[in-house]
Amino acid sequence: MTHENPVLEAKRYLENARTILREKAVKEDERYTDPKYVKLAGHAAYTGVLVALDGLFNIGKKGRKDVNWYQEQLASIDRKVLANFVSAYQLLHLSMSYDGNQETKTAQLGLKRADEIIQWVEQRTATC
Repeated sequence: MTHENPVLEAKRYLENARTILREKAVKEDERYTDPKYVKLAGHAAYTGVLVALDGLFNIGKKGRKDVNWYQEQLASIDRKVLANFVSAYQLLHLSMSYDGNQETKTAQLGLKRADEIIQWVEQRTATC
C-alpha cells in the first residue's frame, strides 16, 4: 500500500490500535489483561503519528528520522503540538510499546494525543 494520503493512513493505524485494545487486550476494570496486545496497540498508534508527520515533512519511508529530529521540527512550528508529540512518544512508544503499561488511562491519553497530532497535520496539509 502506498502512502498517497498520509493522514488517512495514520488514522488507519490509530483505528487498528483501538481495535487491538478493544478486541485483544481485554479490559478489566481500569487495566488491560494482556500486555502483548497493549504493546502492539502502542506501536500501531505511534506509527500512525509518525506516518502523519512524515507526510507533513515530506519524508519517504526510508528517510524516517529519530525522535529528536521530530521534536526539533515541531518546536520551530508549534509548541503545543510539540508537547502533544512528546506526550504521545512517552505514552504510546515508551510506556505501551516497550513497557506494556496496562493502565487504560495511559492508552486513552496516548490515543487522544495521537488524534490531536493527526488532526493538526490534516489541518496544515489541507491549507497547503
